[in-house]
Amino acid sequence: MIVSVASGKGGTGKTTVAVNLALALGDVQFIDCDVEEPNAHLFLKPDLTEKTPARVMVPEIIEERCTYCGKCAEVCAFNSIAVIPPNAGTKGGVLVFSNLCHSCGACSLLCPEGAIREVHREIGVVETGQAGSIRFAHGRLHVGEAMSPPLIRQVKRHIDRTRTTIIDAPPGTSCPVINALDGSDYCLLVTEPTPFGLNDLVLAVEVLRVMKIPHGLVINRCDIGDDRVETYARENAIPVLMRIPFDRVIAEFYSRGINIVEKNRDYAEKFRTLFKDIRNHYETDRNHQRKRGHG
Repeated sequence: MIVSVASGKGGTGKTTVAVNLALALGDVQFIDCDVEEPNAHLFLKPDLTEKTPARVMVPEIIEERCTYCGKCAEVCAFNSIAVIPPNAGTKGGVLVFSNLCHSCGACSLLCPEGAIREVHREIGVVETGQAGSIRFAHGRLHVGEAMSPPLIRQVKRHIDRTRTTIIDAPPGTSCPVINALDGSDYCLLVTEPTPFGLNDLVLAVEVLRVMKIPHGLVINRCDIGDDRVETYARENAIPVLMRIPFDRVIAEFYSRGINIVEKNRDYAEKFRTLFKDIRNHYETDRNHQRKRGHG
């Protein structure tokens, strides 16, 4: 089973929940897909034994073949190629903006002169290792890179479908999140009972409904703010699977890189119960889908 832990906004405690859930279960796989700022390793402290460059394919112009017809720029949906045609005896030119390239290959495929070849460009690294009984993998996007989805997809290649997998997704609801959540059996949304928390939670729920991924909530710092998140969850039949209070002890542990389940047996049991509830909700949702399909 693949369980993604996500949030509509940053700072809700998403990584804290993901890490403590993995530790409470043990013998699982942890995939940190927040490649722009991965931090799960600070808490799991894995022994990283393998480091692999992450590369994408980008176009390279073969100048001696190019006639500057502009076909490559015409077919590029992402404006990553600009063609300057020859004019008044001056030679033309082709500009490739590799940071905008989505590696679709259309330009090289449709170039009438065969003047484009694809070459590798490194965008980051994928690191894997072991944190006790937990298999660990994360990605690190190079500073200055504009797009993280290609690296997220390469990190997810390490998922073993035969094992329980916890994915720590990036915050928000944009393309990196979509790529991280794709293929998940269940998504655990971590939110907080504040106006910002509710606003971004609504956006995240809309994304999950489009992707048809069953989901439930963890409300962190549940005893601050107001009750509008609880009301929204109730009105939209979204189960609240766990509530975590605003606790100074948890905050102090977090500030020192200490995980609460390693110090508090009650929380270890709460996170194991959380996973049981996730499985129960997933099975119930799947059974409902089967009945609707037969109907």
